[in-house]
Amino acid sequence: MYEKLLAPINAFLKYPTPDLWVDEAKKSENLPILLRDHLICELKAAQSALFLLKRYALTPEGVAQLTELMTPYEQFAYKRLGNTETLKGKNVLSKSITAREDCPYGQDMVDKMVLLIREELHHFYQVLEIIEENNIPYDPIPAARYAKGMLKGVRTYEPEALIDKLIVGAYIEARSCERFAKIAPHLDHKIGKFYLSLLRSEARHYQDYLTLAEEISGVDISDRITFFGELEAGLISSPDEDFKFHSGLPA
Repeated sequence: MYEKLLAPINAFLKYPTPDLWVDEAKKSENLPILLRDHLICELKAAQSALFLLKRYALTPEGVAQLTELMTPYEQFAYKRLGNTETLKGKNVLSKSITAREDCPYGQDMVDKMVLLIREELHHFYQVLEIIEENNIPYDPIPAARYAKGMLKGVRTYEPEALIDKLIVGAYIEARSCERFAKIAPHLDHKIGKFYLSLLRSEARHYQDYLTLAEEISGVDISDRITFFGELEAGLISSPDEDFKFHSGLPA
């Protein structure tokens, strides 16, 4: 059913998720770690998109509006303020957001990233619902090595830094999509169905990041895509002591 959707993602990724990671992910004792890390990953995805918009495309009014949108989710994640009741329906914007006039690619980035932010915050809410339904205590957990390891390859000058960040975003979204599909058959039916429901949006997020990178660059970026693909494959295939949603080979 999802083969056509996953085919370009599997071709984009240089290394498939190891079976040993799937074996760890399907253990019932690891479900709390998986869900808590997934919750934070959804927030981090929204924060990363907002960071790009702040840095490159948003007006001050847009920054204020999206910061306000994000605040209740951050307060729950980092201060444990609120719950599913207080977060219900919070990922709604009161008005449309426009880009700075001096940013030639701004509105396209704003349109794609604002949709991504709202969807990731909705996914955050859905994961929190599952956590509460399964009586899993919410305790913040430290970040995995994955995103930090990817960002080490980002160049430090513009516009190359932006291009690299967008490519990194594409790989993170693609890997998330691939792993949702990998673990869905091994989880409780309701949770597995939820993970399958995320595939279409995650697949589009990966493509949106990649499209923006190609459009903004205006030149062939296949060498950078290959560079980050190999970096990402190394993180996924190398031994990792810390089991998380984007962790490598269980040590």
